[in-house]
Amino acid sequence: MILICENSSGLIFPLEFPVLVKKGYSVTLNSNLTEMKDDDVIQWRFGNTLIAEINVTADRITVYDDVLDGRFRDRLKLDNQTGSLTITNTTTEHDGVYKRKINSVEKSFILVVFVQISVKEGDSVTLNSDLTEIKDDDVIQWRSEFTSIAEINKRVDRITVYDDVLDWRFRDRLKLDNQTGSLTITNITTEHTGLYELQINSVRKIFFLRVFVEISVKKGDSVTLNSDLTEMKDVDVIQWRFGNTLIAEINVTADRITVYDDVLDGRFRDRLKLDNQTGSLTITNITTEHAGDYVLINGAKLSSKGFRVSVYDSVHCCGPTEAVIRLVLSALVGVATVILLVYDIRSRRAEQHQAHIHTSGSIEI
Repeated sequence: MILICENSSGLIFPLEFPVLVKKGYSVTLNSNLTEMKDDDVIQWRFGNTLIAEINVTADRITVYDDVLDGRFRDRLKLDNQTGSLTITNTTTEHDGVYKRKINSVEKSFILVVFVQISVKEGDSVTLNSDLTEIKDDDVIQWRSEFTSIAEINKRVDRITVYDDVLDWRFRDRLKLDNQTGSLTITNITTEHTGLYELQINSVRKIFFLRVFVEISVKKGDSVTLNSDLTEMKDVDVIQWRFGNTLIAEINVTADRITVYDDVLDGRFRDRLKLDNQTGSLTITNITTEHAGDYVLINGAKLSSKGFRVSVYDSVHCCGPTEAVIRLVLSALVGVATVILLVYDIRSRRAEQHQAHIHTSGSIEI
């Protein structure tokens, strides 16, 4: 199972899980201790390099943040009560295998730092390889859900896109840049949300692509954010977030449904409704405070779906299409007003001219 950390203050994960953390965010690697004993010695390694340790007997806490070309400089924090290690402001350089040793017991796990990209449904997105040019011996592979979707093999001079995989979701949508190896996905749908892995020889880079559906709703109305599920399974764990704040969740295994409507100064109080069959979320009596990005995370399927909600007042237009229509109508009304005004002026002038002719004719008689 893979967990995604998106809390900039840092989330704690048990070591048995591979951990994904968004680039620039913090992550805490848990020691699984509530309190250290007097004879404990805890060591943290990145690969085989010692980066931090606590020796309770010697009353010594040390971080070695100058190792490995200083990639951990000013980024490591050790909890002096539990021995847990926090890495702040993560970069892709921190991606790799970490080892935690408590006395003689050691555990290993993988930390993956990903780059998040958000894109509107229907748009295109380019996942950049960060290469300016591909070398003659480079092998570049792109994967989605552990499935190859595109690759460039310069050794045999071959470029291939596999758009027939994963139920054809990428059909006629993939474009590979033969100079840089960057991958473009066109006409994005919510099916394309997820993790993408770029492998350049032995170097790996992870992207998390989030596709947003745009929804516009009138102030005071209700809106339902659909999960696209017809029925939840026994293992489903569904979370709804507003930005990074958890506002509702369903844990089918624990038979628990929870709405956190007291968060964010209570702006969602008495406004959230969860469908216990599908997991869809309804927001009632919406205000401009509820405008923003909503994310549905299904932990069992490792899937995510985003919604970008805008709220308009009844006296304003509700979206770009109506805005254009109203602008055109306003222009037409303006033109019609000018035409009527000109017609009125000309009519008055004509009447005055006729009256002048009539008066002149009477004097001559």
